[in-house]
Amino acid sequence: MKILVTGGAGFIASNLVDNLISQGHDVVIIDNLVTGKQENINPRATFFKEDICNEEGLDKIFSEEKPDIVNHHAAQVDLRRSVREPLYDAQINILGSLNLINLSNKHNIKKFVYASTGGAVYGEPRYLPVDEKHPIDPQSQYGVSKHTVEHYLFVFRQTNNLDYAVLRYPNVYGPRQDPHGEAGVVAIFTEQMLDGKQPTIFGDGTKTRDYVYVDDIITANINVMFKSISSQDEIYNIGWGKEIKDIEIFESVRDALGLSIKPIFDKKRPGEIDRICIDSTKAGKGLDWSPKVKLQEGIKLTTNFYKERRQQLA
Repeated sequence: MKILVTGGAGFIASNLVDNLISQGHDVVIIDNLVTGKQENINPRATFFKEDICNEEGLDKIFSEEKPDIVNHHAAQVDLRRSVREPLYDAQINILGSLNLINLSNKHNIKKFVYASTGGAVYGEPRYLPVDEKHPIDPQSQYGVSKHTVEHYLFVFRQTNNLDYAVLRYPNVYGPRQDPHGEAGVVAIFTEQMLDGKQPTIFGDGTKTRDYVYVDDIITANINVMFKSISSQDEIYNIGWGKEIKDIEIFESVRDALGLSIKPIFDKKRPGEIDRICIDSTKAGKGLDWSPKVKLQEGIKLTTNFYKERRQQLA
């Protein structure tokens, strides 16, 4: 089967591409390399350096490659940037996604899989863990833009029978995560500690998130792409359902690196919620999915990746 993966030079999607190719699928990658990295691109994939906002360029790729499935990971993922530059955020996350949805409908794609967010769309939770029935109440422009695309997908299914599925992610971590942005705290803490710097925790360290290792996220994508899913069960939360404090992440990374270091505490950043964890019961039933890699194991795998990469570059 041929799968078109947007953002395939990025953290999560490049790991997905490797998995798909190892299973014998043909993979087409679209990435503009603004945040994606050339070294993440699997050489056995067909790569197009293209922007999802360029409708003409995308249409040509769809016409030439004729993919069966679209897996859409390309996005502006920096919550803080969405607050500073909401128009930029909307251009990529809404208009770029709508380009892909429209072309998927035009070219009779069998299934459209969309990587959404479980933290940002729900806002400050009214109960924990958050399930798919929880009210949608985004408190950042990023959350608004990611959720808007879910509405477009619903309408395209109603009007054009576009088959789709949405995966609402928790905080994802693992090898290849960019340590130089504002997201990806495990990668950021790891690289800063390896540089001998004191990482900064925004807030008092009690802010919580739900952390899932990237391999488990890939499994969810594989399952949702190749399983037959009821049209009434198109949205799935992906998470452990466990709250992990910022200070726990800091201490886990520090301990995995065998260091003795203390964090710097700074004021909480605008748009960030205080607590979240995500109920994936529905994904367990509908996708036969549950997370496998526990936090300490995942952080050890992640810190080892960054240590080994430094040795290779030395």
